[in-house]
Amino acid sequence: MTSADSARTKALADAVTEIERHAAEGGWDAPVSVYSLVRTADLLTANPQLADEVPSGAAEDPQHLTSIAQEGLPEADELEELLAQLAWPDTVDGAALVVERIVLPPQAEEQMPADEQAAVEYSQNHPERDDVRIAVGVLRTGESWCALRSRSHDSADAVGGGPTAVPGLVQALAATFE
Repeated sequence: MTSADSARTKALADAVTEIERHAAEGGWDAPVSVYSLVRTADLLTANPQLADEVPSGAAEDPQHLTSIAQEGLPEADELEELLAQLAWPDTVDGAALVVERIVLPPQAEEQMPADEQAAVEYSQNHPERDDVRIAVGVLRTGESWCALRSRSHDSADAVGGGPTAVPGLVQALAATFE
């Protein structure tokens, strides 16, 4: 890994962590949200009037990323269907999304009904269920970062993270750049 790769990964981790923090301020049970990620220096070159809206020093960091919430997303019943409809212009350096999922312990998953509707009800009503907020970001250059927070440990200091914590979601989001 080069120092440029490391700097890009750090910038992405910072952006994804900030997106997750912002989602946490809105509380739980939120719909999926999607963000474009652009280099702050490029954003300010194109839109100097935004200079007062970025953190101090961000314009001087060539890797710093600004997240832009995407409104008017296409209708989709499933996350995979939504992601399959996304494409990004060359001016977008990366993308991020936030989604909530129910997590069950392995022994509970083994007892899950095969019927889809029954499985949903089983998951939602299981006494050992936990909700997890997942924020995932990818860069066009291939870097990724995930931030995860569980409802049962809902504090900023309990957010876990890593480049491939949710590999399927990382791959699906990265595919929006292909």
